[in-house]
Amino acid sequence: MRYVLLILMLCYTTLGTTEEGPRYVTPPYEEPKVVYDFYLDDPQKIHAALFWIRSLVNPLMEEPYGFAPEMMDIKVVIHGAEIVTVAKKNYPKYKNAVDRMRYYASLGVEFKVCGLAAEDFDYSVQDFQEFIEVVPSAFTELVHWQQQGYAVIRPTIVPRHYSIEEIR
Repeated sequence: MRYVLLILMLCYTTLGTTEEGPRYVTPPYEEPKVVYDFYLDDPQKIHAALFWIRSLVNPLMEEPYGFAPEMMDIKVVIHGAEIVTVAKKNYPKYKNAVDRMRYYASLGVEFKVCGLAAEDFDYSVQDFQEFIEVVPSAFTELVHWQQQGYAVIRPTIVPRHYSIEEIR
């Protein structure tokens, strides 16, 4: 019995170790169905939030996946302070963010503004960029898409206290 246990222990430790080390893997991802929940406390954080979209779209468009944009079903629901970034009158101030959103919209990403939040900011439908859809409520929109099987992603934007160079 001792010999059996000893052999089992040796097999277990041998199977558990590898000489390969870290490796890059490509999981078998499927075409995404995602709704982003943008509810930011500072309009400037829209720049960081848009990187969350890039971090999903870019890797999936590259090999080995090669998903075409129309294969990705992505929606963005805007209902925080970032709503001001998509108002036409604020285009000069948020040009870079709006141009990035317009680019993503050209790839098929749908940008939706909460109608209740628009009212709070005293905006009407005509006040927004042409790629924006105004929906009755962010919450009903998020619930609807979640019920349709979409993953909900809410970007968390945290301030950096150190540069990458300082901490690596």
